[in-house]
Amino acid sequence: MSKAPIIAGVALAGAALAVLVVLPAETGWDPTGVGGALGLTEIAEPTNLELERGMARMEQEDVLTLSDTPLPASPGVTDVWEYELMPFQSVEFKYTMPAGQPMTFHWEGSDTLAFDMHAHPFDGGEDVTESYGVDSAREMYGVYTPAFTGIHGWFWENRTMDNVTLRLEASGAMTKATVFSSAGEEDRPLEGAAEGPQGAVEGHTMQSPGDTPSGD
Repeated sequence: MSKAPIIAGVALAGAALAVLVVLPAETGWDPTGVGGALGLTEIAEPTNLELERGMARMEQEDVLTLSDTPLPASPGVTDVWEYELMPFQSVEFKYTMPAGQPMTFHWEGSDTLAFDMHAHPFDGGEDVTESYGVDSAREMYGVYTPAFTGIHGWFWENRTMDNVTLRLEASGAMTKATVFSSAGEEDRPLEGAAEGPQGAVEGHTMQSPGDTPSGD
């Protein structure tokens, strides 16, 4: 008996298992709905304490104001950054910023990206990180005003089967930019930036792929 049909059947079963079980559990992407019915997406999307802290903060302060159209630049430096994300690849990008100094931003992907906009304070680090938006979108305009001094920015993840080009434009009181990727941590000096706050976020590592809900 030929082994070809058996091998093909095993491969097909493996692919089905990946779509029905593995992807919903590991990334939260559930194209068939089976993962949600089985409770697997809850594994990828546990209770988000960072988001709870961020939502509580935004009830008290004007941290993030979103817009449907371009906004005037904020005083300070201007930065433009582009990055290409392969299928199911992720990247984290943070600006060092002092408390209370606004940043105007616009980011756009060539396709939809899952994102988590969040911030880590120098005082308290990972244990008191706050998230101000976890969802999926193709672009976003806004003004962000840090509630504390630290690193502030986004985690993006490409959950499509195609490469996605991401472009970020920002202006404001940013003093340094840092990229966290699978290749490691890379600082990006900002031309014309004033000397900013010095510090580090104790315990910070790149957010794991799949940690950001899809928003579906």
